[in-house]
Amino acid sequence: MNLQDVRIPIGDWVDAMVDWLTINLVWMFDGISDILGSLIDALETALQFPPALVTIAVLALIALFARNWKFSLFTALSFGLIVTMGQWEAAMSTLALVLVASILAVLLGVPLGIIAARNQAFSALLRPVLDFMQTMPSFVYLIPAIIFFGIGKVPGVVATIVFSMPPGARLTELGLRQVDAEVVEAGEAFGASPAKILTRVQIPLALPTIMAGINQVIMLALSMVVIAGIVGAGGLGAEVFRGVTRLNVGLGFEGGLSVVILAVFLDRVTGAFGSKASSRTSK
Repeated sequence: MNLQDVRIPIGDWVDAMVDWLTINLVWMFDGISDILGSLIDALETALQFPPALVTIAVLALIALFARNWKFSLFTALSFGLIVTMGQWEAAMSTLALVLVASILAVLLGVPLGIIAARNQAFSALLRPVLDFMQTMPSFVYLIPAIIFFGIGKVPGVVATIVFSMPPGARLTELGLRQVDAEVVEAGEAFGASPAKILTRVQIPLALPTIMAGINQVIMLALSMVVIAGIVGAGGLGAEVFRGVTRLNVGLGFEGGLSVVILAVFLDRVTGAFGSKASSRTSK
């Protein structure tokens, strides 16, 4: 028998599962869609409602607090460039999508990493799931997201959460496992409960590694949100996609440059907070 003649209908099984979920859990998907849609709209309005100069000033102050005046000046000039290119609303829409997706990915990933660090069996079960989530091509996540949530911003955010969550869980587990066992034993010797050891000893010592994971979550979320522009998520992803479909090099370059500016800002800010957390724990 030729092995090529044997076909395992995995795709058919997946289709059947998706159909069952769509029929029987439509109430859950509608609820998730309403909640995520409200969060995205609220944050997008908060970023776009003030004049652009006001928002730029706030972002520059964040950059000043996170790093120094040079980065603050770079932030003001680079976001001003986004305004002059006519990409401000699209950039703020993308920033809102990234922030919502990143916050939810962190809220899901960090607790999973904590549980995995404290339970070896759960860690062994979680690891292949995270491997699958990280190695699956990003476009594939858009297919079930569209089926469950339709076209728009919500499926883009859902796909982004799934795609960007693994680094948060992985690096949280890694950071907690790297905490010196003698420090944990000292806390136990003083009669501290497991919850206090976790919150007052392990997490503070693992915070630099956890912050590195959060940084990776944000970077992956930004890359996925741009791809999600294909399914109607809007923002800079839609601008880049429009430039590709129209063979408009200028429009595509302006959208891509705006994405780079957002990526540099988010990367430097989260990296700075991670460095500050590391310096505090080393004292």
